[in-house]
Amino acid sequence: MNGRVVITGMSTLSALGRGIDVLWDACLEGRTGIGPIRRFDASEYRVQIAAEIADDFDPTDRIDRKLMKRSDRFAQFACWTCDVALEAANLAVDDDNRHQIGVQIGSGIGGMETWEEQFERLLERGPGRVSPFLIPMLIIDMASGLMSIHCGAMGPNTAVVTACASGSHAIGACVDMIKVGRAKAFITGGAEAGVTRSSLAGFCSAGALSPRNDEPALACRPFDRDREGFVLGEGATGMIVEELEFALERDAPILAEIVGVGLSGDAHHVTEPLIDGAVMAMQAALDDAGLNPEDIDYINAHAPGTPAGDVCEAASIAAVFGDHAADIPVSSTKPVHGHMLGATGPTELALCIKAMDEGVIPHTLNCDDPEPTDIDIVREEPREADIEVAMSNSFGFGGHNISLIVRKYTG
Repeated sequence: MNGRVVITGMSTLSALGRGIDVLWDACLEGRTGIGPIRRFDASEYRVQIAAEIADDFDPTDRIDRKLMKRSDRFAQFACWTCDVALEAANLAVDDDNRHQIGVQIGSGIGGMETWEEQFERLLERGPGRVSPFLIPMLIIDMASGLMSIHCGAMGPNTAVVTACASGSHAIGACVDMIKVGRAKAFITGGAEAGVTRSSLAGFCSAGALSPRNDEPALACRPFDRDREGFVLGEGATGMIVEELEFALERDAPILAEIVGVGLSGDAHHVTEPLIDGAVMAMQAALDDAGLNPEDIDYINAHAPGTPAGDVCEAASIAAVFGDHAADIPVSSTKPVHGHMLGATGPTELALCIKAMDEGVIPHTLNCDDPEPTDIDIVREEPREADIEVAMSNSFGFGGHNISLIVRKYTG
């Protein structure tokens, strides 16, 4: 079949608030959602900052209360954003199309908060007091399962777990399944509620997080000499990805076309990145799209602000794009929304689409003293640009790499 695949709806939930426009405005204005952790007492932790969802978030303004009561926060985030994306795409799931619409949502660590609460109950009150909903609330595929229950989609229903690349891999897999005819459309994206006691402790022990507790707005510093690690974030982005003809039949709003998906594995180390893997993913995406290096107008980098990761990505971009590397604007938006783990890729892809639509590239906050590289890092302020094609990179622990390329849809 191998037809064209487009994005017709999207929505985000981040520390900045509800909706992609709220996040987009924050990116252009240089505002961050990073601040002191509120969900639990983090005073004994080396790191005490994160980008958290607002305390007043209530998914039941759109999703059935009973369904949400028996779900972890990450699944609540997923269902809420995907429901908004469905509405934005003007896609109503009904008896005529429900078998043609699938669901695939990624998450890096799933129901961590549920696991913590129930394990504590196990230790304090015994096994008989553990909730019967522990497993359904914990497992990562439940975001997809609950969303299908909510909207009635009966097409392929799966989940993806590749750490920080989970959401992007979910989108890429949807593209492949649509092209081979397994479904006409997918409800997809990524969701994460990883600001929990155990996950924070684990990342702290690994030395992966920035410890700038007194300067949360300055903590995430992609490509900057003084970067010390990433800042944990949470939230979700939902997207509707579908066959072009399926979208045209109902005159759906087409936001962008997905033209390239590139995958690779580092086969190297659990947490240390490898230039070869990132190079392979970006080159594979270019090959899949049938594009040359000079055709890319903007790259939203994975760049979380880790000492090794940013250097590796800059070097891999230089290797892939060669003489054109210095002419392609690159930025990281993680200082605004934090590193949302499995939700990061879809969120950054949504920002790529906004950049194409608005003709503006969001700048990289806190990149005050960039290390010498062969790439053009957009910093200090947003940059106006004519963007026809954009690339989004996502690299996950374990060496899971994916690059997605979107193009402005012109009919």
